Amino acid sequence: MKQISKAESEARINLAACYRLMPLFGMSDLVYNHITTRIPGTSDEILINPYGYMYEEVTASSLIKINIKGDVLSNPHPEYDINQAGYVVHSAVHAARHDVECVIHTHTRCGMAVSAMKDGLLPLTQTAMRFKDIAYHDYESVAIDMDEQSRLVADLGSQDAMILRNHGLLVASSSVAEAFNAIYWLEMACRAQVDAMASGATLNIPSQAIIDKTYYLYQPSVRRPFGILEWPAMLRYLDRRDSSYRE
Repeated sequence: MKQISKAESEARINLAACYRLMPLFGMSDLVYNHITTRIPGTSDEILINPYGYMYEEVTASSLIKINIKGDVLSNPHPEYDINQAGYVVHSAVHAARHDVECVIHTHTRCGMAVSAMKDGLLPLTQTAMRFKDIAYHDYESVAIDMDEQSRLVADLGSQDAMILRNHGLLVASSSVAEAFNAIYWLEMACRAQVDAMASGATLNIPSQAIIDKTYYLYQPSVRRPFGILEWPAMLRYLDRRDSSYRE
């Protein structure tokens, strides 16, 4: 790969790390799904995984660079393309939300289960209350139609997380670190809800005042932007197991 900037190199390492972390925490789906990050200093260049790689195979140098229009700017393995659904969803968010650096989309078992529930995500746990105002986007079949982009970004609005009904989960954050933290907590909230509902027990939902207070306390400007503090520990977690994501 030709010489790249230090900022792009760091972005590649962080994105590759995020890909490697996803299967370790049960949030991957064979070779499907996608995570993108905007290359620092650019408004329209993003990195995405080669379609056909499992997440555990992704490295910093294997990531494909594209622009918002879908043009491939660099691809170290031309035999692999990008996932069209990934391009449609991610480019829409990156184009509409300049505050967003990283977008993660998943098809986890519990994420899909909650996406199929009419009431969506319930404020059953502290973790779920972080997403009190989560957005929703109705299912329109496999996301390969460009005209769905306008409806998707309209539904997302200014939120940092969205449930794609009958489909899965999506988070949009200002860094890879914050995005991984958001999708991890959203996934945990979905797992807890599925487990609680499956138990058959009567569910206890806190008062609206407590839900609102908890949501407030999770806002990035109130205590801290969640994910930044945690990210170095996540990189160490990976490095103890396999540091090849950095290559």
